[in-house]
Amino acid sequence: MDVVLWLLIIVCFVLSFVGVIFPWIPSPLVLWIGFLLYFFFINGASLSWVFWIAMILLTVVLIVSDIIANSYFVKKYGGSKWGERIAAVAVIIGSFVIPPFGIIIVPFVAVLLVELMQKRSTQDSIRAAIGSLLGFLGGAFAKVIIQIIMIVWFFIAI
Repeated sequence: MDVVLWLLIIVCFVLSFVGVIFPWIPSPLVLWIGFLLYFFFINGASLSWVFWIAMILLTVVLIVSDIIANSYFVKKYGGSKWGERIAAVAVIIGSFVIPPFGIIIVPFVAVLLVELMQKRSTQDSIRAAIGSLLGFLGGAFAKVIIQIIMIVWFFIAI
């Protein structure tokens, strides 16, 4: 039984990384499912309150990092508020359109079009679109690092 539980935990951890590319897989949720499988079915006593508080804080950072990175880069590269909003929606739509490439292509094109529709220059629109691309990549990088920290901490704690 323990082998099956460990396999499920590892699958959850792997799925959390898949969720970086496919945002419809909720990375924080599948990480937590892995933690809770261990807690409830293997040995909950080995995970301290410090671990749980750290995981809650890291989960908040994990969720917010994507939003902050996207917003930061679109703004930094001259994008409008509409460009920021469309980039966030386009990431989700892109994950369904041409997975996994849609998550990069759809936000880029969507921001480019939104900025052009707002009568911005082609150069400014392309800069904003590049900002959405860098925002996605920055957020994805941050998510991977935070998830690695969470998983390593889990294995150290047990």
